Amino acid sequence: MRAALVNLAYLVAAVLFILTFKGLSHPRTAARANRMGAFGMLLAIVAALTDQGIVDFKIILAGMLVGGGLGAVLALRVRMTAMPQMVALLNGFGGAASVLVGGAAFVELLTLGHDPPARVVVATAASGLIGGLTFFGSLVAWAQLEEFVFRGRPVLFPGQKLVNGALLAACVALAVWLVFQPEALAIYAVLVALGAVLGVLSVMSIGGADMPVVICLLNSYSGLAAAATGFVLDNTVLIISGSLVGAAGIILTRVMCKAMNRSLANVLFGGVGAEVVGQAGADAVYAGKVKAVSSEEIAMVLDGVQRVVIVPGYGMAVSQAQHAVRDLAQLLEQRGVEVRFGVHPVAGRMPGHMNVLLADADIPYDKVLEMDAVNPLFEQTDVAIIIGANDVVNPAARTDAHSPIAGMPILDVDRSKTVIVIKRSLSPGFAGIPNPLFALDNTLMFFSDGRNAVLEIIGAVKQAA
Repeated sequence: MRAALVNLAYLVAAVLFILTFKGLSHPRTAARANRMGAFGMLLAIVAALTDQGIVDFKIILAGMLVGGGLGAVLALRVRMTAMPQMVALLNGFGGAASVLVGGAAFVELLTLGHDPPARVVVATAASGLIGGLTFFGSLVAWAQLEEFVFRGRPVLFPGQKLVNGALLAACVALAVWLVFQPEALAIYAVLVALGAVLGVLSVMSIGGADMPVVICLLNSYSGLAAAATGFVLDNTVLIISGSLVGAAGIILTRVMCKAMNRSLANVLFGGVGAEVVGQAGADAVYAGKVKAVSSEEIAMVLDGVQRVVIVPGYGMAVSQAQHAVRDLAQLLEQRGVEVRFGVHPVAGRMPGHMNVLLADADIPYDKVLEMDAVNPLFEQTDVAIIIGANDVVNPAARTDAHSPIAGMPILDVDRSKTVIVIKRSLSPGFAGIPNPLFALDNTLMFFSDGRNAVLEIIGAVKQAA
């Protein structure tokens, strides 16, 4: 009877996970989908622990309270701008859990004197390698996003690809060795350690511009590690959920690469952003061409316009300007202006970063347009307002075949009648190159913090009315 109830719980949890992924495909249903996924995970945890009879229920409850409490505190305290960092850490925790759980289950088999079948040993090796790589790679991704150590720039050294290749080959050799000699637990420990080093070296060579892709890939890795651990434990729901996460992460990685018109290999090994164009190169693009304006002049430009498209970027996230941006949009709409928002797929630090911020400010979903939908509108747009975006609006992607971002689909804001760029300075984006958009005849630069700039514009528009 208990086995039947456990299997039923696993089935319900698996269905909830599938419905969660379906719901996450649209902002309107994403919140409900998150709740379904959380309930499915709770159901799966309770069922798994009940099925295995591992420890006393008091210990299970204590663990859930401690883990759930820590998770709740992190979720409530994290800044919206730090959400990508939190996602990176959660990916890492998933990888660490796979290493520990898979390894513990394998040790238990050997301790009890069982001869583990080859499929279990292979799954254990995969869990250890992918889990270790995911955990330490995610820590590096977190450090990149926080600009804690690497300042958002890729870290490269001579022969790095050869070192990574040698590490991967050594990991595969150790995994094969473990299959033939499963009682040698030291092999598993070394395999996890080498996977950890590979994770650090692989991710530190990727700059902040490519973090949306890296987060998707690490998310996929955490799912694959979980699925491998499911085979070690012979746990159906863990295999299903891990496979879902792994597949979804790979698909999203592919979507992100397509949005940048780059291959995954180029993202992982290209080192985009490692070389920043010097001041001389920037002067050649900007010298004598940049037109700085005040909030009052912007208010004059906005007077009498019919169509405005607002393009959010990471600068909006850093300054937490989303609520001020909503207020500006509402103010313009009260004056009869049609306002839309244009979002690039890789704007910010994670997939959907800008969508999350705009939803946080209660901006209607139907006013937020993806790149393919908004690009045809720019030629009929009176004013495009860019808030902290850089590489995703850089026309060099279309005009300069030698640019690091050549061929990358961008938001065609330069085709608007007037472009207003809100930015603290002319510093380059993560690609490390100047942006010719800032020097175009139809571009006006408002140098300021994103939130303060938008608030000043709101004040100036009200005063001019």
